[in-house]
Formats: sequence, C-alpha cells, structure tokens
Amino acid sequence: MNGAVEKLLRRAGTPYGILGFGGAPLGNLGAAVDDRQAGRTLRRAWDRGVRYFDTAPHYGLGLSERRLGAELRHRSPDEFVISTKVGRLLVPRTHPLDRDDDGFAVPGDLGRRWDFTPGGVERSLRDSLERLGLDRVDILYAHDPDQAWDGAAREALASLARLRAAGVVAAIGVGTNTTAGLGSLIREGLVDVVMIANRYSLLDHSALETVLAPAREAGVAVVAAGVFATGLLSTARPAPGATYEYRPADGAVLQRARRIASICADHGVELPAAALAFPLLHPAVAAVAVGMRSSHEVDEDVERFTTDIPAGLWRDLVAAGLLPAAALPSTRSEPPPRCGGGGS
Repeated sequence: MNGAVEKLLRRAGTPYGILGFGGAPLGNLGAAVDDRQAGRTLRRAWDRGVRYFDTAPHYGLGLSERRLGAELRHRSPDEFVISTKVGRLLVPRTHPLDRDDDGFAVPGDLGRRWDFTPGGVERSLRDSLERLGLDRVDILYAHDPDQAWDGAAREALASLARLRAAGVVAAIGVGTNTTAGLGSLIREGLVDVVMIANRYSLLDHSALETVLAPAREAGVAVVAAGVFATGLLSTARPAPGATYEYRPADGAVLQRARRIASICADHGVELPAAALAFPLLHPAVAAVAVGMRSSHEVDEDVERFTTDIPAGLWRDLVAAGLLPAAALPSTRSEPPPRCGGGGS
C-alpha cells in the first residue's frame, strides 16, 4: 500500500479495521438534520473510536464540510484522517431555488459547476479548507469525474498530483460510483487511493476484478462506500420498498438479499454486520465508509462493525452462488483479522 495512505489509515484504525464516517447525511441528504443533532452525531462517532471522516462540497452545498469542521477544528490533526473532494465548484445561482435540486434538503442559493482544471481544483480545495477550518486535508479525491467529460479524471489527477507534491495533501485519488477507467488509472500509478461506492458489496461484485485486483497489485488502497447498497442491506430482514441503487429494489434483487440474510441468520449474524465486514475480506480494501446521521446510527454501525463473523458464513454464501469464490482469502482457511475504526 502507498506509504502515505498506510500511515494515514493506521492513524484511523482500531483492532477491527477501519470504519469511516460518511458525511453525506450531515449535508442533509434526503432529509434535514439540524446542527445540534449533527454535532451530537460527530461527537458520538469520536467517542466510539471513529477517526476517518469523509466529506465533499457536493454534500449539502458545503453544509457537510462546515459541520465536520465545527467539530474537527478543535481536535489535533494528528488524531484523525479527513478526506474531501474536488470537481464540483459551488457558485451562486442567478435564480436561487427554494431547495437544492440534487437530493439535499438545503436552500438552493448555490449551484454546482463541473471544474477539474488546475484553477478549479485549487479553488475547490481552498473553499473546502475555509469551510472545514483546517489548514490541509489528508486525502483529496476527484469526485465523479466520469460524470463530467472524457478525460476529466486525468485532468483532475494532474492537478491533484501538483498539490500532493507541494505538500498541501498527503494522498490523492478518485471517488466514484463507477468502475469504468479506474483500472487504467491505478495501473498507471496516478492514484494513491480509490473510493468506490456501490460497486463492492454483498450484492454487487463488479469492482472485484476491475478495481480491486489491479489495486492490490499496484499497492493502491481502496475505500468501499455504499456497502449497504443504499438501504437494502441496512436491516436484518430486507422488506419490500427498501431502496437499492437509490430506488425501490425490484423483486429479484430483494429475493437475493433475503437469501443472503437467511444464511447470515443461520450463523447468528445480522445482514448489516456481514455487509460491513465483507469488503474488508479483500486485501486491497483498507476501509469501509458509511453515512451516519444520528448517535443511534453511530452506535448501531459500530456494534455491527465489531461483530465477529464466522468464516463458515462466507463459505456458505459462496456455495449458494451468492458470492464469487475469488472474493474470499485464498491463502488461508479463515478470513484475515480485521484491523478497524472510522468513513460514505
């Protein structure tokens, strides 16, 4: 693993691996959270040992960064790891909206403008540091460059590499929902770390060969986000109406989730605990990041994360055709010990 990333994540670790605090809910994703609840949630996460925090300007038009900053600026930077993202500049709207039109319950006085140019990346980081009240961040991701234009990832990473060389950030990478093109960026040595959302979970293994395999070979760290599949895997008994890929799950995927939940129950494990543990079976995955919007969710996720998962559960899921055999450790009969703590 890249030395800087390894050092950063070791700082955030606990004996169970790395559980990261995903900052989207504190940007009012889907529903509003008030400042007091946001503060309580972050303080509870800290008290429960979480030390990796991920955010982005996109999350609530800067609200998530401001709320994280309000708590973390009073802590020693040596005690935590923080990542944010570049690519969407926040700019005043000519015609403000009553509410943001991109899924966050915040006023729509600002809009997002794609900008991966050197000037745009530098401005985005400068604005983020001001909102966070920090002098630097540990990890800086190019955020969803695949949604902007062809070549945006490479343009962004060239700018990020200059910031890393200048010592403004310690590690750089890409944070995205798609596997397209990531393998090439990894093999060419352009990234230290990749955050991949929704593409490596109990229900979606598409990142296994396309991202995780080259990452392991290149020593690039992977942060798995969206491990609850946007909701479907967040409860012990998946029910109709649960969301998958941000929309109600169809019958086939609901049935598959229920089969996984049933095998988990046979081993005395709740489905969400298995969902959190699964990505860390792969040696390329350094952390999982999950969104938390309340102290209760923090407690719930930490308890799930520290659940001991019997090796037989994974073998039974493979035998049932629900997991690929390649997802399990091949050099030992038991899964590797998780080495964990605090991230989207």
